[in-house]
Amino acid sequence: MNRKGTTQSAFLSLRALITLLLCIAAVGSMLGGTLLGFIRHKPPPEASHRTVAFAERVAYQRAIEEVYWRHRIWPNENAFPKPSLDSVMSQAQVEKKVTDYLQKSQALEDYWQRPVTAEQLQAEIDRMAKHTRQPEVLQELF
Repeated sequence: MNRKGTTQSAFLSLRALITLLLCIAAVGSMLGGTLLGFIRHKPPPEASHRTVAFAERVAYQRAIEEVYWRHRIWPNENAFPKPSLDSVMSQAQVEKKVTDYLQKSQALEDYWQRPVTAEQLQAEIDRMAKHTRQPEVLQELF
């Protein structure tokens, strides 16, 4: 088996999971949850549970992609300067990612017969923060 392909596939799956969790966490944060353990706060009792519009989710995903792109290494062998994110990722691609994440969240809800809870999201975010190899990038994402 091709080890490089397996490692790359695992990385992409991990990246997709992190992005999904960050998108869900952003939603959870807006619903009165917390984003990081050190930013914990008690939501006001009148906090409403609003639905995040698709356009908002796309904007959040775009911001996440911008962080990833800023930290992507551009090879010295490439004579051309690193292009802008807009030239390598279209709005349609970002929207497709958001749609995919929403479908995966729905699949989890269907499988577990309940939605992903704020506590589950917080536990995963805490785990990621504790074990990250690039805390500066993770902080930027948060």
